[in-house]
Amino acid sequence: MARLNFHHLHYFWAVAKEGNLTRAAAHLHVSQSALSAQIRQLEEQLGQPLFARVGRGLQLTEAGQLALGYAESIFTAGAELTALLREGHRDERQVLRIGAMATLSRNFQENFLRPLLEREDVELVLHSGSLVDLLARLRVHTLDLVLSNQRVHASSEDPWRCQRIARQPVSLVGKPRSKRKAFRYPEELAEVPLLLPGRDNDIRAGFDLLCERLGIRYRLRAEVDDMALLRLLARDSDSVALLPTVVVQDELRTGRLVEYSVVPDLHENFYAISVQRHFTPPLLKTLLKQSEAEVLGALDG
Repeated sequence: MARLNFHHLHYFWAVAKEGNLTRAAAHLHVSQSALSAQIRQLEEQLGQPLFARVGRGLQLTEAGQLALGYAESIFTAGAELTALLREGHRDERQVLRIGAMATLSRNFQENFLRPLLEREDVELVLHSGSLVDLLARLRVHTLDLVLSNQRVHASSEDPWRCQRIARQPVSLVGKPRSKRKAFRYPEELAEVPLLLPGRDNDIRAGFDLLCERLGIRYRLRAEVDDMALLRLLARDSDSVALLPTVVVQDELRTGRLVEYSVVPDLHENFYAISVQRHFTPPLLKTLLKQSEAEVLGALDG
């Protein structure tokens, strides 16, 4: 097999970072046609398309995403080598690459990462995407950890280590009410407009089964896959939202939203997925040793 052409890889890396062939060509001081030709040669060598054209822009394919992860590591190592030989020292910052499902609560992610956010010796590289895409990156070690609300199971091909790091009841939340109008669970489920997770979400599936068992036909205002958007709609509308309270932890602290009721027997689980290894990096140990209350941003009192 022919050796990888790092000149071609550098051109690919520049286009992937820019997301635009014209801008990348201008920065590299080459013509667009020459840049396109170099990338085609790299794709031919790798046997995979690295970009797909979407409208007027370029989008990385799955193979392109994997190649970008490797390119980042290669050129970062090159920069460290240059610094070491020219300046007599290397950057001692540690790099940790973490992926999270695009629909996962942003508050949960921030809580989980908080022990490392203020450390000067740590560089975090954060990716979001589908669980399939993130596991593909984890498989080839371009990610160190994946955060998910879905459990994965290890196999001989995929030696995943899936650790549950938190479990939280699911609640109904909304704007403050007067004490005389306290939420009546479950009767009011048929009366108020509801904001619910999308139908592919385990929370939604469990809620639908609960309502079917109770004989309740609810009023759906919106179903939302993205927890960040669900948080905004809960905050800025008069609807009642079904979600884990970590999603709206800031609004609950300030009183902008209140928890109406915990839904019995309905929970969301949060998992940290890595590959099985004999030695766990210290940075990962720091994150994984946190208590459930810390990563869920438990409210005081």
